[in-house]
Amino acid sequence: MPAMVSLAAARERAGKRVERDLREWAARGGDDAELVVPLNPPTERAVLASLDAAIAWSRQWEGVDGVLWTQRQWPSAGSQWVPERLVLRGADAITAFAGPARLREWRLIEARAEALRSTFAPASTSSTFAAAVRTHARTILELEPVDFDRLVHVLSWLVEHPASGWRVRQLPIRGVDTKWLGRHRGVVESLHAALTGRGSLGLLPAPTLVRVRFLDPALRSGGLGDVASPIDDLAALDVQPDVVLVFENLETVLALPPLPAAVVIHGGGFGAGDRLSRIPWVAGGRIVYWGDLDSHGFAILNQLRSKLPNVTSVLMDTATLLAHRDLWVPEPKPAVGEFPLLTTHEQDALARLRSEGDVRLEQERIEWTYALNAVRAVL
Repeated sequence: MPAMVSLAAARERAGKRVERDLREWAARGGDDAELVVPLNPPTERAVLASLDAAIAWSRQWEGVDGVLWTQRQWPSAGSQWVPERLVLRGADAITAFAGPARLREWRLIEARAEALRSTFAPASTSSTFAAAVRTHARTILELEPVDFDRLVHVLSWLVEHPASGWRVRQLPIRGVDTKWLGRHRGVVESLHAALTGRGSLGLLPAPTLVRVRFLDPALRSGGLGDVASPIDDLAALDVQPDVVLVFENLETVLALPPLPAAVVIHGGGFGAGDRLSRIPWVAGGRIVYWGDLDSHGFAILNQLRSKLPNVTSVLMDTATLLAHRDLWVPEPKPAVGEFPLLTTHEQDALARLRSEGDVRLEQERIEWTYALNAVRAVL
């Protein structure tokens, strides 16, 4: 016989239901929600075995909304009314039963979801908007009141100005700055996309800066040898290096000595090909790449070569790997898949580090004189 369900146990069950479905109720409304809890009233034998316990259990349910009582006719205990099940209909009833804290949560998210729907009707009636509210319901719930108001104002402005080309700093909304949008960008972008169908907020992003060292003084513009500059500004430079070195390790970039007709660029990982292919004096010349000797280094090289076919590599071969066996470390999350743009020597090195148990040799761990001699050799 199942144990009698206590009031505390039923409230706990209701609380778990709120935790599970609060986001869905915020997105779709909670009027159709229902919670049914069988209370497992005692049998006649249980009543006779412990009359006081049965009476105490029954009395805790007196006056509780949603409890359905049933009359039992027992030969020895006579006619008794016992609570049979708890039936709660609607999110209001479920959260109220779960406790004041749960009810306050529901009231707040319900009011905020309705404020969003009413502000942005009719676009807010779409299933896409409901999905966005569901995804970010907890974030919307936990916003401070002033931040929720700012969220509504920001969304309203962005919907009305789909392609402003402004920077975040220029938004005419009190209290909204770059840091605010950075903290809340996820919910802003998701709701904005659901309302407008656009993936972009229409704001001007901060420019992508590329770190460059002009290793030959003759190539320096205005005498600047070490710069971090927007891609478009670099693309406009009138320079013609014989070779462009693209290295992943910034310390290596900074440590290079002067080299004739050479420029070195900090690669910045995946996406380097997209960035550097926009710079004519990089894309049109000879490029030498050096990344970590691991699967991700080869994945980056493969991607770089897909945009810039004239890329050769240095220190990314089996000989370099084996010469530094004592400096290997495990690669926590190796890149999987095949990289068809690697050369035969690069493929061999990748196969070897995989066969050794997915090891990696970090660029900066290679002794400096050894590395510098290898770089000079390819130049």
